[in-house]
Amino acid sequence: MFEELEKINKRPEPFEFYTASDLWTDEHTSARMLSFHLNEAIDVSSRNAGFIRRSVEWIASKFNIGKDTKIADFGCGPGLYATGLAKHGANVTGIDFSGRSIAYAKAVAAREQLNIRYVEQNYLDFETHDRFDLVLMIMCDFCALSPAQRKKILDKFNRILKPGGSVLLDVYSLAAFDQRGEAATYEENLLDGFWSPNKYYGFLNTFKYGKEKVALDKYTIVESDRTRTVYNWLQYFAPEDLEKEFRDTGFSVEGLYSDVAGTPYDPKSNEFAIIAGKTPTGTE
Repeated sequence: MFEELEKINKRPEPFEFYTASDLWTDEHTSARMLSFHLNEAIDVSSRNAGFIRRSVEWIASKFNIGKDTKIADFGCGPGLYATGLAKHGANVTGIDFSGRSIAYAKAVAAREQLNIRYVEQNYLDFETHDRFDLVLMIMCDFCALSPAQRKKILDKFNRILKPGGSVLLDVYSLAAFDQRGEAATYEENLLDGFWSPNKYYGFLNTFKYGKEKVALDKYTIVESDRTRTVYNWLQYFAPEDLEKEFRDTGFSVEGLYSDVAGTPYDPKSNEFAIIAGKTPTGTE
């Protein structure tokens, strides 16, 4: 028992383990995540419905979205942004590895006869011959990726964008990092049954890495027949560090905002959004 507790409470190296699929593709947790997506009043898997409407309108205006606009939505979930932008006439490709979310999104697109193609795949592995005017990665998905994964995804964005194309994504700020603290929690059926339909015991260890500006929520879920660990990593950014990652992969930064609805940038905001354009010397 002591050795198991030592293992549960052990601090890993930043981004040492990658378990995103365990959260988004598990039969039970993916259903719970979809229910959070579709709850229009909360900001959990997706932001609330009012914010999404404002965000879609701002994106449509900012990037002159119309019938000839091609958009790739990385981490599209159940298609809340893809649906809104397709209604503005855009040709949208949505990529997500939650089969449950993709099935929901496809049903909406078919019912409303929208020009959206959905791909059920880990977006780190997504490849296409299509070229896009705009790439989206919304709800701070970029923060869940390791430095190597972020380099890979930015290189991919560069490849699939048309000359003059843009990326819009949002991240958590250092102001949000300062609010995080370390903690250890143990509860029966941690998070009210989120992790399993069966009885379980849940351990949540939150670790903070000051030098790297990374936080980890490490969940260890103990059921009668299995024990599993899910690592929820989050990278926090200063604007200059995020801008450098974009410049190093062939982008020029065109704007900073406090969110993806175009709110003017405030350094005290817990999140911020960046628009970056593909430079003429970027990878083709």
